Amino acid sequence: MHALPVHPTLNAALNGLSTLLLLLGFIAIKANKREVHRFFMVSAFLSSTAFLVSYLAYHFTQLVTPFSGQGPVRTVYFVLLISHIVLAVVVVPLVLITLRRAAKGDFESHRAIARITFPVWFYVSLTGVMVYWMLYIAYPAAA
Repeated sequence: MHALPVHPTLNAALNGLSTLLLLLGFIAIKANKREVHRFFMVSAFLSSTAFLVSYLAYHFTQLVTPFSGQGPVRTVYFVLLISHIVLAVVVVPLVLITLRRAAKGDFESHRAIARITFPVWFYVSLTGVMVYWMLYIAYPAAA
């Protein structure tokens, strides 16, 4: 089974979409537009879920792509990558708990955990795009 070459770009697009949706959801709740906030956050969840499915499908069929950057940028890349991976694991239960509390109408505890979930989720989705850019655009591996 071979990976489709579009997967990394699709994954970055889904991460970028999640980042945008999260930002719009944050803006909506700050403007006290709860239904708009709900729409954007559920959409961000769906986009992130689609990313995860696509990411796993790609990595089950593709070997690791080496980072070809050298010097200080290599350190920057690996700091971003490692923090992205660690927080991506952490954010999954945070997102599920946050959404569950909102769905149950427990908005006080939803707000409390969302203050943690949002910045972590936003960081993970944004750094996913940054890692893609560094790996496939700025410093692509030699063919």
